Amino acid sequence: MRGASDRRAALAACAAGGLLLVAAAVVGCGGPDDPPDTGAGAVSALASATAVPPSAGSDSAAAAPEAAPVPPVRLRIADLGIDAAVAAVGVASSGQFEVPASIDTVGWYRFGPGLEATAGSIVIAGHVDSAERGKGAFFALRTLAVGATVEAAAADGTAARFRVVARETYEKRTLPLDRYFARDGAVRMTLITCGGPFDARTRSYRDNVVITAELVR
Repeated sequence: MRGASDRRAALAACAAGGLLLVAAAVVGCGGPDDPPDTGAGAVSALASATAVPPSAGSDSAAAAPEAAPVPPVRLRIADLGIDAAVAAVGVASSGQFEVPASIDTVGWYRFGPGLEATAGSIVIAGHVDSAERGKGAFFALRTLAVGATVEAAAADGTAARFRVVARETYEKRTLPLDRYFARDGAVRMTLITCGGPFDARTRSYRDNVVITAELVR
């Protein structure tokens, strides 16, 4: 299981320019006109709604092997016109998030929960834009409204639907990773990209935009 330092490294590519690389000539995602943060209280409620484990005397408490995560292979957000392929990613030897090469593909953090999850945060990160290739899959993510629907589909065609409950922006160094990469609490989806002002010197955005969506049962 990855610790907070590894998860911080997984997102470090965003700050270093490896995850969401842009150039000053590309229009930045974010800035003074960003929509305000909404729904922070809902995120706290989801994170604290820890799943109750089976009782010691129940049959399900037997030492059964943990099921392999079910990876999402497609992510759809109708309100933004997003229909993106999803690739399973981890942490590269460089300590950076192993994002897909294509800016049109988003990456599911394979060391966390998958679509079979009964608890925890399913994390998907995506490009905002590229100096060479323009807008990425998550270019408009910062505009996604509370109440919008996010759908993630597995390879067999089954899909899980989530409803957006919060949109927040953090300076990258303050992103609360334990909250957004947690394996406990209610099942939710966490979408992450870059935002805020663009720093031409470091060739990176200052912030992370985080969308939290709760599972629709």
